[in-house]
Amino acid sequence: MSAQQGGARASGERTRRRLSTEERREQLLSVGARLFAQDPYDDVWIEQVAEIAGVSRGLLYHYFPTKRDFFAAVVRRESARMLRLTAAVPGLPVREQLGTGLDTFLEYVATHAQGFRAFHRAEAAGDPVVRAVYREGLAAHEEQIRAALAADPRLEGRLPAPAVLRLAVRGWLAFLVAVCLDWLDEPRLTRAEVRDLCARALLGALEV
Repeated sequence: MSAQQGGARASGERTRRRLSTEERREQLLSVGARLFAQDPYDDVWIEQVAEIAGVSRGLLYHYFPTKRDFFAAVVRRESARMLRLTAAVPGLPVREQLGTGLDTFLEYVATHAQGFRAFHRAEAAGDPVVRAVYREGLAAHEEQIRAALAADPRLEGRLPAPAVLRLAVRGWLAFLVAVCLDWLDEPRLTRAEVRDLCARALLGALEV
C-alpha cells in the first residue's frame, strides 16, 4: 500500500469516527453507564471511559469537567429515559395501565441492565452532589406515579391521605428496584411473574 493510499484510508477512518456533539456526548454516557454498572463509583476512572470511547481525556473533560459531573449526567440520562418510558396515559384507569407500564419498564430493565444498575448505584456513591441527582430522579418517579393515581376518576375518594400515599409509593419504588436488581442477577422468575408480583404489591400497598 502506498503512503498516499494509507493516508487516504486513515483519513477515511477518522471521517467515519467523527461524531456530532450530541452523538459524542451520548456515546460517552453509554460507556459511563456500562462502567458504573459494573464497578463502584470510586473504581471507575475517567481514563477508562476515554480509552473505550476512543477519545482523549481532554475531550472528555470538555464535555464533563469532573468525574462527578460525568456520573451525575449518567444518572440524569437514565432517570429521564425511565420517566419517558413509564409515563401514564391521561384518562385511562391506573389498573388498566399498570400491567402495560410494568411490561415497558421491565423491558427497559432487561435491555438496559447496565444503565439501570448505574442509576441505582448512585445512592451508594460517596459524593453528595451525585446522591442529590439520584434522589431528584426518584422524586420525579414518585411524583409521576402519584399524579397518575390522582388523575384516575375510579380512585377518587379511595386513595390514602397524602402523607400515607407518599410513603406507600416511595416504599413500592424501593421494592420494585430491589426486585428488578435481584431479577437481573438471578432471573429465576419470568418477566410476567415479576410484573404481576410488582403490580400486586402496589395495589396492595394502596388497598385499591
